[in-house]
Amino acid sequence: MTKATSPVPTAVNSPASFVALLPLFLFLGLFIGAGLYFQSQDVDYAFYQLPSVIAILPAIVLAVLLSKQHINNAIETFIEGIGHSNIIAMCLIYLLAGAFAAVAKATGGVDATVALGLSFIPSNLLLPGFFVIAAFIATSMGTSMGTIAAVAPVALGVADQAQIDYALMAGAVMSGALFGDNLSIISDTTIAATRTQGCEMKDKFRENLVFAIPASILTLIAFSFAGQGHADIAAQDIEILKVLPYLTILVLAVAGLNVFVVLSLGIVLAGMTGVLSSDYSFIQFGNDIYTGFTNMQEIFILSMLVGGLAALMQQQGGLTFVSNQIERLIKRFSKANGEASTRAAELGMAAIVAATNTCVANNTVSIVVTGDIAKELAEKHGVPPKRAASILDIFACIIQGLIPHGAQALLIASVFTISPLTAVSNAWYCMILAVTAVTIVIFRKRV
Repeated sequence: MTKATSPVPTAVNSPASFVALLPLFLFLGLFIGAGLYFQSQDVDYAFYQLPSVIAILPAIVLAVLLSKQHINNAIETFIEGIGHSNIIAMCLIYLLAGAFAAVAKATGGVDATVALGLSFIPSNLLLPGFFVIAAFIATSMGTSMGTIAAVAPVALGVADQAQIDYALMAGAVMSGALFGDNLSIISDTTIAATRTQGCEMKDKFRENLVFAIPASILTLIAFSFAGQGHADIAAQDIEILKVLPYLTILVLAVAGLNVFVVLSLGIVLAGMTGVLSSDYSFIQFGNDIYTGFTNMQEIFILSMLVGGLAALMQQQGGLTFVSNQIERLIKRFSKANGEASTRAAELGMAAIVAATNTCVANNTVSIVVTGDIAKELAEKHGVPPKRAASILDIFACIIQGLIPHGAQALLIASVFTISPLTAVSNAWYCMILAVTAVTIVIFRKRV
């Protein structure tokens, strides 16, 4: 994969300007304000009632109006931001990842993977077992929401049978789902993080392991010692053939094969398993690919619009203003350069993506919005692109698992009939990952 760069318009950028950030505040204000309103009205999924792609439209109009360029030039800058190779590549990968997830699910890959996992879970280790199942499926599928939707109903039945506390089981499934969402090479968060920071997905994956492995081990230990019941799970019909597309995706991606090739092969393999194991037709295969495309519609459109908005704000000096403010904090709490400066820059990236995700309740959106600022910080303070991408993804996913208004918490709470706050309070992996990540950032030796 070629190294990506941030979308930079051809026009000369203006000096740092706080006013240039007003469109971003308008977008966040509309999105958050609508969420708070619908939440006060007890509407389900309150923060998802106003689509983000609609909330950003007034912000784009304001950015064009604030531009000091001629109206035609301002629109051209916006279009250049949308059409930047970084944005286009990101969107194409979204489509392929969505198609793979949809085809693999339609051909029974998810059910086969759950069955395989259940066959290996010891009857006295159900909580850590479901953490592992959810982690593997999310890493393979690249989606925490799809994983929760597939695994949570099964986990609920096992929790009933074993008399395991619903909150603990929900926390185990949610923890595993967010582990995989963060680590997966085909996750939309990974795609956004690597494309905005300009690094290879395999490099970001390996960098993430430094944080994820110790956090996951501690999480497994914690769930192993948690109070849990005992249940003998019925023998499952194991269909290894249907699990092969997931394994192939993981192996080829980690080996460094181009992500477009990896995902295309995954789609073909998933379709072939359906043809070989059932009456899956070519027409159904095509329809499922299209379904996968449509599942990515919102993040696809939003990524393009955010790319255009970022180009306008960058041209008007908005991103320079934010970068300068973070620079002042870095200099205040560290040396002007060297290892301390790099460490402070990494913590600054973590803080800004965490704060953004707390507001928008969408880890991918938060990465796309803050990607350009993080990249500029990384380049100034010697943070490798793979580490910058890893930090953005990690802290976005941490917050996503700890906010009760996030989609993951709302979904799993509805399945287990518990409150979203109870669900996030048992997402132990996110809490352990937060402590682990901050500790590693602070004490890790830079080379």
